[in-house]
Amino acid sequence: MEKNTKSKISGSKIEKLKLTFCGGVGSVTGANFLLTGPLVGGSTASGGGVSDAGSDSSKNFSVLVDCGLEQGTHDAETNNHKDFLYNPVNAEVLLITHAHMDHIGRVPKLVRDGFKGIIYSTPETKKLAVVMLADALKLTTQAALRNGLPPLYEDEDVVQAFKLWQTIPYHQHHQLSPGYSVYLKDSGHVLGSCMFELTYTAEGEDKKRKIVFTGDLGNSPTPLLKDTEPVTDADYILMESVYGDKNHEDRAHRLDKLASVIKENHEKGGVLLMPIFSLEKAQEMLFEIHKLFDEHKLPRTNTYLDSPLAIKLTDIYKTMIADFNQSAQADAHKGHHHDIFSFPGLHVIQNAEESKAIVREQGPKIIMAGSGMSNGGRIQHHELNYLGDPRNTIVFIGYQAVGTMGRMIQEGASEVEIMGNRVAVRAKLEKIDGYSSHKDSDHLVEFVEQSAETLRKVFVVMGETKSSLFLAQRIRDYLGINAVHPEEGDTIVLE
Repeated sequence: MEKNTKSKISGSKIEKLKLTFCGGVGSVTGANFLLTGPLVGGSTASGGGVSDAGSDSSKNFSVLVDCGLEQGTHDAETNNHKDFLYNPVNAEVLLITHAHMDHIGRVPKLVRDGFKGIIYSTPETKKLAVVMLADALKLTTQAALRNGLPPLYEDEDVVQAFKLWQTIPYHQHHQLSPGYSVYLKDSGHVLGSCMFELTYTAEGEDKKRKIVFTGDLGNSPTPLLKDTEPVTDADYILMESVYGDKNHEDRAHRLDKLASVIKENHEKGGVLLMPIFSLEKAQEMLFEIHKLFDEHKLPRTNTYLDSPLAIKLTDIYKTMIADFNQSAQADAHKGHHHDIFSFPGLHVIQNAEESKAIVREQGPKIIMAGSGMSNGGRIQHHELNYLGDPRNTIVFIGYQAVGTMGRMIQEGASEVEIMGNRVAVRAKLEKIDGYSSHKDSDHLVEFVEQSAETLRKVFVVMGETKSSLFLAQRIRDYLGINAVHPEEGDTIVLE
C-alpha cells in the first residue's frame, strides 16, 4: 500500500489500475475516491476533461467516485476547504452514487478548482441534487462566514456543475472511455441511489476486471424503495460500513415500535421530537405515519413537517412514484390522487415565523425537523423548548455521527448546549434502528458473499474506524476474502 500525495496521483503515465482513498475513510462522511488507469486506445470519452498539453489526462484515465462534504466533526468546515488530494483538472469523469450531501456536497468546489469532465448519476439523483446543492450553497456560505473562511463555492460553480452533469438510467451499460464502462444497479438507499459496476479491459486483452463502488447500501426491504440489487461477479468491491459492527432490530417490528412511541407520547400529552434527514427519511416517516393514521391504529395527532428542504424533496418524490417498490406504488394508486405523504393533521411549515409559532400550539404533537443529527437546523430550536420536559420524547431513526449533538443525546448526555444555552435532557429517549437507511453488519456480509467466487479484495470505507475494521475482519473470517480498511491518502494497485 502506497501513501499518496498530489504529485503521485497526477504523476507520470501508469500501467496498472490504482485506487486512491481521498475521503470517506475513518469517517462516515466526505466520500471521495479516485480510480486511475492506463489510457486505452489513446483517447478519452467525448466531452471528458482533457486539459492543457501538460496535463496527465493525455496519459492516464481518471475516474472520481463521489465528492462529498465532511459533516458532524468540529473541524469539518476547515477540512472541507482543504485542497483535494489530486488535481481536479486531470479527472475525466465523476460518478455520483446518490444525492446525500456527504456524497455530493463538494462537487461545486471540484468544479471551482478546475474539474471540466463529465458528471454522471441516475436521472433521479440529478433532479434531487438540484435542490440539495442549492441548500448546500446557502448553508456552506453561512458556515464560512461564521468561521471567518471564504465561501466554499458560489452560485456560478453550482450552475457550472449542472452544465457538466449527465444521466444514465439503471441497468444500462455506458462507455466512459475505450476500455472503461459502467453499469448502474439500484442500491436501495435513497431515491435514485445506485452502485456503479465499473468494468476495465486492458488494451490487447479479453479479460475484464469489475470494480464495484457501492455508495451507501439500503436496509432492504424499506417502506418506499426497491430492494438492493445483487452483485455476483465483482473482482473488487469498495463498500460502506456505517453499521459494520452492529445489527439493527427486526425490521418487521419497526412500524409497531413507531406506533407505540407515538401512542405513548399522545397519551402523556407530550411533544414527540423527531430529528430527520430531509432526503428519504422525511418521506419515509410521512409515509409510515400516514399509514398508521389511515388504518386507524393511532389517534389523530397534530404533526409538523418543519423543514423547507424536506418539503421541496417530498414534492420531487411525489413525481417519481414509479421508482418506488410495488407496495408503495399500490398505496399511491388507491383512490383518486391519493397522496401517500399527506394526512389530516399534517402542517407543512414553510417559514421561520410559522416554526416559532409551533410552541404556542397546545396538546400532543409530533415535530419532524432537520437536521437529522441535531447539529443545526430548526430541530435545535424545538430541542431548546422541549428537551427539558420529561413528558416529551425524542426519537432517533437515523445514524448519529460522532461529535454531533444527536450522538451525545443518544449516548445519554444529561445536559447539552444549544445556541449558547445549557439545556437539561429530561425527555424520554427512543431509538428505532429498523428505519436505518443502511444495511447492518450481517447484511453487509451477505452482500459481499454474493461475489465470493470472484472477489480478489474488498475495501471497507465510509464508516467510523472501529466499524470498518470490524466488518473487514468479519469478511476475512466468515468468507475467507481479503478485506482491508485503508487510510486517507492510501493508493492500492489493483493487480
